[in-house]
Amino acid sequence: MVLKITNLTGGYLGHPVLKNLNFEIKDGELVGLIGLNGAGKSTTIQEVIGLLTPYSGQIELDGLTLQQDLEGYRKKIGFIPETPSLYEELTLREHIEVTAMAYGIPLELALKRAEKLLKTFRLSDKLDWFPVNFSKGMKQKVMIICAFLTEPSLYIVDEPFMGLDPLAIQDLIDLMLEMKQTGSSILMSTHILSTAEKFCDKFVVLHEGQVVATGTVEELRQQFGQPEASLDEIYLSLTKGNFPSDPLKKGEEVTHD
Repeated sequence: MVLKITNLTGGYLGHPVLKNLNFEIKDGELVGLIGLNGAGKSTTIQEVIGLLTPYSGQIELDGLTLQQDLEGYRKKIGFIPETPSLYEELTLREHIEVTAMAYGIPLELALKRAEKLLKTFRLSDKLDWFPVNFSKGMKQKVMIICAFLTEPSLYIVDEPFMGLDPLAIQDLIDLMLEMKQTGSSILMSTHILSTAEKFCDKFVVLHEGQVVATGTVEELRQQFGQPEASLDEIYLSLTKGNFPSDPLKKGEEVTHD
């Protein structure tokens, strides 16, 4: 098990968002995290990467927690945020070098890994460019390259297709599927459901800070009582207040008096 979230309650100071979250991601599994705006997707991601501290519950990555080994835990994650965040004073080459240092990767190895990624995303001739020279899509590609050259246990990808052209989107999908084959796992938050439906192994559906359903598309159809529905149609049912009726399928904790 790569990622295990147990009874996680958390959010911001004085503003709890997540309520008793439970879900797991296995080795080589690509999991889509979906839900309406404000459902808690970004908060879940921030809890997992350690930007927020849970009120209660536990997050384990390869059996390790942040409290046990902060540096070791974070090196197991490759994170691609929704909005690119680059150092304006550093070139693309220097971003690669800084990433290598942060993850303890020998520079020669990092550059070798980056070479293929740079070619894939058509940035091989932009190594000496600064972020001011990049479009938003190109900045996103820099974030993707830096995340994937680390080859971590878990990739966390927040709305990865925003700002990317169709070719880059397909390149990213191919890259994620390739990393899956090597045993890496991926947690991806996205609203592009028609695309996610084609290649995610399973989904975690959040609503108002709770897991209301988990499973493959077929399992979600059964849980929502919509045997022919697409993922988009299941998502739309959330907007109408339609949820699975079985509390065990919502990830809720069952207590015994």
